[in-house]
Amino acid sequence: MPHDTSFAPTQLAARAAYLLRGNDLGVMTTAAPLLYPHMWSWDAAFVAIGLAPLSVERAVVELDTLLSAQWRNGMIPHIVFANGVDGYFPGPARWACSALSPDAPRTRHTSGITQPPVHAIAVQRILDHARTRGRSTRAVAQAFLDRRWNDLVRWHRWLAECRDQNERGRVTLYHGWESGMDNSPRWDSAYANVIPGDVPEYQREDNTIVTDASQRPSDMEYDRYLWLLEEMKAARYDDQLLSKVMSFAVEDVFVSAILAVACQVLAEIGEDHKRPNSDVRDLYAWADRFRAGVIATTDERTGAAKDYDVRAERWIATETAAQFAPLLCGGLPHDRERALLRLLEGPRFCGHPDLAYALIPSTSPVSRDFRPREYWRGPVWPVMTWLFAWCFARRGWAERAATLRREGLRQASDGTFAEYYEPFTGEPLGSMQQSWTAAAVLDWLG
Repeated sequence: MPHDTSFAPTQLAARAAYLLRGNDLGVMTTAAPLLYPHMWSWDAAFVAIGLAPLSVERAVVELDTLLSAQWRNGMIPHIVFANGVDGYFPGPARWACSALSPDAPRTRHTSGITQPPVHAIAVQRILDHARTRGRSTRAVAQAFLDRRWNDLVRWHRWLAECRDQNERGRVTLYHGWESGMDNSPRWDSAYANVIPGDVPEYQREDNTIVTDASQRPSDMEYDRYLWLLEEMKAARYDDQLLSKVMSFAVEDVFVSAILAVACQVLAEIGEDHKRPNSDVRDLYAWADRFRAGVIATTDERTGAAKDYDVRAERWIATETAAQFAPLLCGGLPHDRERALLRLLEGPRFCGHPDLAYALIPSTSPVSRDFRPREYWRGPVWPVMTWLFAWCFARRGWAERAATLRREGLRQASDGTFAEYYEPFTGEPLGSMQQSWTAAAVLDWLG
């Protein structure tokens, strides 16, 4: 049975705010104090969303810190390492970015890969909250936009130009970690073709924190993850070389849908705040291109989207949350969109009779790849619930957004702020005191 609702909304909001304060290192918030003691790119965006109702000023600092680690080519790296903090592998020495790439920042240690581009959504949430505050807070938000507009556009430009070199409207990833859905069944076939060479010796840190092996990727998976890192290092993280030499290269339909939404949101911000017409024009064009790229992958009957394995030259159809990418960015013909919504709300996903909460599991409970406790192979992720709810509200689906919000709050009301939850029992899993889970709750309650 699901946990009893332990905390009333005001108590839950207070606990979430207390958690973010506890995970605050000053200018960055750790993703989670034990398992993820650094700043993660898309976590930081969600953290800023959660901080905005508490303090627009502190939310701005979060994004400023992340953007101060942006690479010269425009990439926002997936990890910004906190100075003097160990406890995570692979750490800065294994990535060796500044030693190998002229694009890597010289003043911050980062990883050499990227993560989903949800940051424009965070900027919009910050501006929304700033509008309701006093003049000085509005000035802080405006100054942030003035200071970081070019960096945000460069970030989208890098994704559009360096990760969609053939202009197919889909973002190519060179590592499953770049999707944010590290060990999703989406990547199984692509990873099967990664043959690790001589991987330098390593000691994992994650399985000393989460000791239940059923929740984490296996050692064999980790060998492949780290081999891809060695391939990147051999190419010195060069964008042009990576597309030729990486043994993992997949067009990710979910990241592409997020990019379409993010470009649209940033273009609208640009219009509202009188940014250069050329930037706004480019952003709208990229939004159209990536939306079309997502729609081009969809099944004629169900509307479900597919990833594309560039190396194997074949489509990857899986029963994961990623197949609902078109519902985020729009663009499906009406009948196909209705079919996809029926799939989402039916017994293969949110309507499965055994679910503790009517939420989107990372992998369908009826899929043969489903593992109810294992990371992206089945558990429900509150941050995914937030993303779908926000996109649904934006698309005018108020009732659907409200349902996800309500169920998401019921799930989180145990106050553990877990990284993810067992879909049938509601048991909190993974890392506890996860910043982005607290941030989702704060935005819902704010």
